[in-house]
This record gives sequence, structure tokens and C-alpha cells, in this order.
Amino acid sequence: MNEMPATPKEMKQVIRSGIRSALLAMGSATKAELSGKLDVSFPTISKFLAEMKEAGEIATIGIDDSSGGRRAERYAYNPEYMLGLAVFLEREETNYTVFNCHGEVKEEGRRPSLLADPGDSLAELIGELIDRFPKIQSLAIGVPGAVNQGRIIHIPAYEAFQNFDLKSTLEARFGLPVVVENDMNAAVWGYYHSIDPRDNPSLVYLYFGQNGPGAGILINGDVVRGHSFFSGEVYYVPQYEERNFGQALQAGRNLGPGRAGAGPEGVDAVSRLVAACTALINPHTVVFCHDEVSVSLLNEIKVQSAQYVPAEHLPRLMMSDWRRDYLTGLQQLGLHLMISTRG
Repeated sequence: MNEMPATPKEMKQVIRSGIRSALLAMGSATKAELSGKLDVSFPTISKFLAEMKEAGEIATIGIDDSSGGRRAERYAYNPEYMLGLAVFLEREETNYTVFNCHGEVKEEGRRPSLLADPGDSLAELIGELIDRFPKIQSLAIGVPGAVNQGRIIHIPAYEAFQNFDLKSTLEARFGLPVVVENDMNAAVWGYYHSIDPRDNPSLVYLYFGQNGPGAGILINGDVVRGHSFFSGEVYYVPQYEERNFGQALQAGRNLGPGRAGAGPEGVDAVSRLVAACTALINPHTVVFCHDEVSVSLLNEIKVQSAQYVPAEHLPRLMMSDWRRDYLTGLQQLGLHLMISTRG
């Protein structure tokens, strides 16, 4: 926190955000520990903690042993003070979860697909959940399309959402901060938060999907979106003389939800994509949805990929729970909004 904002209001928001982040990450802390970690004066930290305690946002959980002076109070964040809502839209269903600041799920459920209209049915679902959970303070929405700053810029199967500014529409309706994210960007972010990040891995998360294939790419802890937010649209990767990856996958496909098998053309298409990722970004791991592949299929892909690039450079091929990773990624985005935007 060396560079402080220009206005007092912005400064207060940054300090509160820092206290929230620190307490949630550390579990608990004293005034002196927070002052040192955030590089904010002890009196200022004391003032903010008093205000947040009075509001019920934090609580005193004990007093540390004396080291010769006055015994220090230890503070913890109240995870129920704010809740978040994460929703992801798919062709066949809509999944949602209401969660607290520790990521604990208060409610989760599924509804029929809401992709048939530009936000009206989604807004009704959100309104219903806010009525039942009035502490919801952020909305994180996942969509099967490319997103630029909350506007859906590429979603071919759903014309009603094409070029639709979902973020601004929902913020205007509910008065809450909203983040709208591509499904695979959210999934790779969620997977990253489920593993030990100390090795600073680079990841590609590949999903064949209900709406055609897509990928999320993470390098050095950052999701790669590209200059026009089109990164990960692997359907369009050219592979054969007259076919791109999406077309080749369809031609040789037995891949998809509940179908962990593929003919030679499907295996070759995926293997070529793994080889291309290896040559371009050399990731540590390529992650697949566990509903779409099997151990034997991953072994086939690994052997076939080695026909195109030297085997020693190939990434690990892993399986994971795509739905769980997707919701985890959205929760992380929603939590960041709660922490950073609430005054």
C-alpha cells in the first residue's frame, strides 16, 4: 500500500479492502500486525478496526499473551457479513451458488437454461436469491462466450446475448458490483486456486463443452485474455487443410459430457492442439474435464502428441471437475469484488 489514492474516500476504501484481505488470508491479526502488513499507521488501523467492529464486520477473538507491554487484542473477519452470488449459464442448465467470505456455500442449485433471452430470466433468478439472501453484495456471472469488460462480444449460438452489456445491465438493476467472465477463464482461475500455486504453474484448461470447445489459459498467475479478449477460442485453431479444431473434433468426435472415448480423428485433433500449446507457451499442465476423458484416452493423446513435438517438452495431462472449478473461479472473482468495492 505504498501508493495511496488521491481522495479521502478512495483512501478509506483501499484501507478497508486491505484489512479485509489481510484478515481473510491470515485468519486473525492484531492491530500491530495489520499496521505492519499494510504499511498504515497504528492509529489509523485502530480507527478503522473500531468502525468495522461496531458494524459487525470484524470481531475480537481473544487477547495475545503479554510480551512486556499491554496485551494486544486479536481480530478476525466475520465471513457472514457479506455474501456473494455466482451464476454460470450453459446451454442445458444454469448453476448458481451463494457463498460467504470464506467460500463456504450457503446454497447451491440448478435451474433450466437462461440463455434464451438477454438477461431478463437471469435477473429474475438473481432478484429471487437476493430477496432470500439480502447480504449478497456481489454478482459473478459466467457465460459460454468471449467477454470484454462485461460486454459479451462473441457468443455465436445465442444471438440475444451478442454484444450485450450484461455487467452494466445487472449493475443498473441491482445496484451491486458485477463481474462477467468467460466460462473457461473462470474455470482455469478456479483450478489454479485449488492447487499449490508456489510453483507458479502455467495452465491450459480444455473443455469440449455443450457449446463447442474452448480453453482457459493462465501464465504466471494471470489469466490470458488477449488484446481483443478472444484468447482461448480454440474452435478456430487451424489444424488440417480444410478444417479447424472445432470442425475436426466434430468429425471424429465421441468426446463430450459422459462420453470418455474418441475415434482416431478426435484423438489426433486434441493431440495436435496439445502440441500447438506446447510449442507456443510450453505449459506445465493441460487440464481436461473428467466427464469428457478417461485415463486411457489421456494416454492416447500423450502418445499421439509426441508425434508432433519432442515428448520431454509435453505438459502433464490432468482431469478435474469442470463444474466445481468454474464455480470456484466465479467465487474468487465475486469475493474480490466484495472486498475491494464495498466502502
